[in-house]
Amino acid sequence: MEAKPYETYYLFLDESGDHGLSNINAYFPVFLLCGVLFEADDYEKCRQEINYVKEKYWGDKEVILHSSDIRRCRKEFQTLLDVNIKSEFIEDINTIIQGNNYEVIADGIQKEEFIKKYGKLSNVYELCLSFILERTYFCLDRIPTNKHLYIVIEERGKKEDTKLRDYILKVIERGTHFVSSEKFKYLNIKIEFRKKRQNVNGLQLADLIAYPVATYVMDKKRANPAFDILEPKFYRKGTARYGLKTFP
Repeated sequence: MEAKPYETYYLFLDESGDHGLSNINAYFPVFLLCGVLFEADDYEKCRQEINYVKEKYWGDKEVILHSSDIRRCRKEFQTLLDVNIKSEFIEDINTIIQGNNYEVIADGIQKEEFIKKYGKLSNVYELCLSFILERTYFCLDRIPTNKHLYIVIEERGKKEDTKLRDYILKVIERGTHFVSSEKFKYLNIKIEFRKKRQNVNGLQLADLIAYPVATYVMDKKRANPAFDILEPKFYRKGTARYGLKTFP
């Protein structure tokens, strides 16, 4: 019997805000972990479009898009101090965000409310990651093929990366309340830590998406046009949005 083909998927993870609960930034009292889930061919298309934008504005696809530097027009993004150039650049990025096929799965922590309810002992990064892994399984379970899922994370340091890898492997091995170990293993998960200088466009897209989602978690009533543009990309069941959770 011929083996069933495998489809390759990538889950790019990035964060916005500090996941510590000891010292809370009064101006940004949230932590958000953002996952961007691509099928391989869809990612290649998006990757090339991002490279085109980099070459259009900087003549170099090795430029690394970083949300905070773009917002503050720092480093190589000083060219965006020209309002006309910045407006055109943002329009190009929004076109990429709107026009490509992927799904967003994110989890946000409102720190002060979280501490009141749960205390400071929880590891909020791991809490958010568990949710994203569960929702990723449910998202891919809709597709009736064998799968390889690559979880791609930016390196933070040998100790931190080892701890994070061990946690992901523990989730896969033990399962969660909603997803069994057998179901996680069905995804054939591989974990990749990538250096920032490796210039992974999927990680940069996750970074660009994470900030407007975090500001939405912080204040849902605040005008947030960047969030409005990407909101249709959240994983959904029917019309219900299942790809964004906030604690508490």
